[in-house]
Amino acid sequence: MNPQTTDSTEIRLPTGFRFAGVHSGIKETAKDLAIIACDAPSTAAGVYTQNLVRAASIDWNRQITPSSIAAGIVINSGNANACTGGQGHRDNQQMAATAAEALGCEADQVLVLSTGVIGQSLPMDCVDPGIRQAASSAGNKTTDFLDAADAIMTTDRFRKTCFRAFSCGDSSGVITGMAKGAGMIGPNMATMLSILVTDCYLSPQDADHLLRKAVNVSFNCISVEGHTSTNDAVLLLSSSQGTPLREAGQVAAFEAALTETCVDLARQIPADGEGASHVIEIRIDGAKTDTDADRIARTIAQSALVKTAFTGADPNWGRIVSAAGYSGVEFDLAETALTLNGHTVFESGQPAPFDPAAVSQDLRQNRDAQVVLSVGQGPGRATHWTSDLTVDYVRLNSEYTT
Repeated sequence: MNPQTTDSTEIRLPTGFRFAGVHSGIKETAKDLAIIACDAPSTAAGVYTQNLVRAASIDWNRQITPSSIAAGIVINSGNANACTGGQGHRDNQQMAATAAEALGCEADQVLVLSTGVIGQSLPMDCVDPGIRQAASSAGNKTTDFLDAADAIMTTDRFRKTCFRAFSCGDSSGVITGMAKGAGMIGPNMATMLSILVTDCYLSPQDADHLLRKAVNVSFNCISVEGHTSTNDAVLLLSSSQGTPLREAGQVAAFEAALTETCVDLARQIPADGEGASHVIEIRIDGAKTDTDADRIARTIAQSALVKTAFTGADPNWGRIVSAAGYSGVEFDLAETALTLNGHTVFESGQPAPFDPAAVSQDLRQNRDAQVVLSVGQGPGRATHWTSDLTVDYVRLNSEYTT
């Protein structure tokens, strides 16, 4: 497999899809409604928030995925349509029905995503005509895709897109994705949305299985403040216009490309963390199991003290090691070592000699920070990504109604 990623202006699109993003009036001026239309009935799979308080769109999508007859996705931003009672479910169904009428299909062939402010009813007098406008203008150009990517954003500072082209034997294809998210990000389908489209031939069962595996090591491994949203979702659409994955090697090549796409998109979310000055990669190795390593990484990623240390460019290794210690995972401190941006600051259970001023300067000058914590000689490994916690984050979220 030869994975490929590139600038969003050079994104390649798989065959079988059309895209649009328009301003419907949910927001004052910005694009706020997107359509992804399938040229023919397509495979669809989804992974959704684990929050018991969830949006109407999540309940709708859970009922109709996995599917082999998906006709498209309609997405609105600026309004989560969550905690809106029976009216919210009726509005969600109307969104699907309006999109279905515009696309020439049945309502249960249309997936729905919403993101934005919780507890407000959708302005359907804006949404309905916006859906029709988006459906009528949908196209298969890169600019159409980028319009859709812009229309799903809320507090994002930049659009999040990527693609991978893959090939193995006589099987080849493209996976292209978009995502949104900058705050209310917790590592259980951390608010975030992502839509992935591919022309690779996939059955609903294969799409569901492969998407869940990819999400588990990507979108489920990011956090900003650890708050799992009501609307989190990752959807995968396959037009199945490419060659089938006949051999194990072809399935593995597709799975690797899908995982890399999800990791790429997932990492862009904490990189856009509201007010963030650092995106922090936390790598754990030497644990007894991958599950243990994941638990340690999650605990460190969610520590406010660890996050604020990076805000201040403080090589405060004690916060990191102690967070690992309360993760609930057994490990031997005498076999534990820690590096920050490649500088060894702790090893064999005690402080290592290092220049705090030099490490601090390194952290201050680099937006990307790396924590590598080895906790033994076991095979367990995990990687998580998070952002630091700044005064700007507090200010932005005190001023923005969520």
